Amino acid sequence: MQVHISPSMRSITISTTSNGLLDFMKIKVAARHISYRTLFHTMLILAFLLPFIFILTAVMTLEGVNKCSSLDCLGRRLGPRFLGRGDDSERLVRDLYKLLNQVNAEEVPDGLKVPASFGDFVAEMKANQYDAKTFAVKLKAMVEHLEKETRAAKLQEFLYKHFAASGIPKGIYCLSLRLTDEYSSNANARRQLPPPEMLPTLTDNSFHHFILATDNILAASVVVSSTVMAALEPGKIVFHLITDKKTYAGMHSWFALNPPNPAIVEVKGVHQFDWLTRENVPVLEAVESHVNIRRYYHGDHIKGTDLNDAPRLVASKLQARSPKYISILNHLRIYLPELFPKLDKVVFLDDDVVIQRDLSPLWDIDLNGKVNGAVETCRGDDQWVMSKRFRNYFNFSHPLVAKHLDPEECAWAYGMNIFDLNAWRKTNIRDTYDNWLKENLSSNLTLWRLGTLPPALIAFSGHVHPIDSSWHMLGLGYQPETNLENIKRAAVIHYNGQGKPWLEIGFKELRPFWTKHVNYSNDFIRNCHIMEP
Repeated sequence: MQVHISPSMRSITISTTSNGLLDFMKIKVAARHISYRTLFHTMLILAFLLPFIFILTAVMTLEGVNKCSSLDCLGRRLGPRFLGRGDDSERLVRDLYKLLNQVNAEEVPDGLKVPASFGDFVAEMKANQYDAKTFAVKLKAMVEHLEKETRAAKLQEFLYKHFAASGIPKGIYCLSLRLTDEYSSNANARRQLPPPEMLPTLTDNSFHHFILATDNILAASVVVSSTVMAALEPGKIVFHLITDKKTYAGMHSWFALNPPNPAIVEVKGVHQFDWLTRENVPVLEAVESHVNIRRYYHGDHIKGTDLNDAPRLVASKLQARSPKYISILNHLRIYLPELFPKLDKVVFLDDDVVIQRDLSPLWDIDLNGKVNGAVETCRGDDQWVMSKRFRNYFNFSHPLVAKHLDPEECAWAYGMNIFDLNAWRKTNIRDTYDNWLKENLSSNLTLWRLGTLPPALIAFSGHVHPIDSSWHMLGLGYQPETNLENIKRAAVIHYNGQGKPWLEIGFKELRPFWTKHVNYSNDFIRNCHIMEP
């Protein structure tokens, strides 16, 4: 059977085949009353409504047990958008922000009880049915209380680190005692340094002379061994080690029993320098005995610490109060031309550095008549370590400082400096240093409070020749995020700051650059339980 509808839809023809005969049946249809235009419009409307019917069906399915009807819920959700109105949640956020902004400008009432935890806060809010204003005030009080407690805990952490950095680890103290005892009982520990036949090298300017002033035997051993290991010609190296009287025997014992051959080492105590008398350097006696100095460096370090200061500023202020800053060893570098009258050019090293590259090219740098070859610390990628200018070290509200110093003058780094002693002897650097130190003492330490670098910045002003920053990388004692690849490329890395690598508070990821130069198989180090971290 076949069915055929005429194009005009006015007749239907049905044909069948039976026993080979073809039969036709034609049916006429009544005239249509629906125009093509009406049919088209109907289909168009259906096409528009079907997606909405689908969405409504989905909403009804997802809402399930909601109290509102599907049409009601859908109206609530879509209605405001069709009318150009925002969501209730958006309006609530705007109202809350406005309220918090208002409360932020007001003081929290005295004696307001602050919930101990967020859970207590929610429970209290629910139980008391707080209005929005009370809710905001309570929230502000709670946040301020937590901020205060956090700052107090942070200050306590800084204090613990400060005292840990100022103390002497028992292993290093043990090492000094054992080596001092060895000096008195072992002739080899007392043998002359350097041997008599090498004495002329101490004043031979064809050698590379390094100077190190420290009372830390372990740290001195790392500086010397790393320098020798990195040198292309270690036989041309002469180390002049200066220490205090109490450490002299132990320091001498270490280098007599562990000579860094083929380099040459001289160990001298401060008491062995004929020139270094109280008459020649009266300012040192003043520094050590001045009552305000003693109180500042040995007094209550908590008193006067401002909780509102930035954490790093608090740390730097505490670090500046380390007793080492009134040690004569820390001021010795300003008297190098007098202590080594026959030397022309020297490199001065701090005891918290590690040498990773041959330093002999430093002697080839033309300082252009300047005295001090140093890395400037006012420009560089590290915005904390390399952003230091005079304004960071001096009190420019003091009229004497404001009159003579420029707050924008670039600072430079102590710790690895090449000094032209001949050029230095033609200047008044030492007198300038001493005079400003006396001014600070008479001004009750109001000119500066940050260690020994500030007077040196003044004294060497106009006498500094900048050298490439790759020679001296700073901040390993207070910058845990230091880039390890940059460390590997630096000639000298400096653990300035509280986190010394020989302390427990040192940064573990930065310590291996230092510990690899410690001989942990040495009997003295092993017996004092100085263990590799």
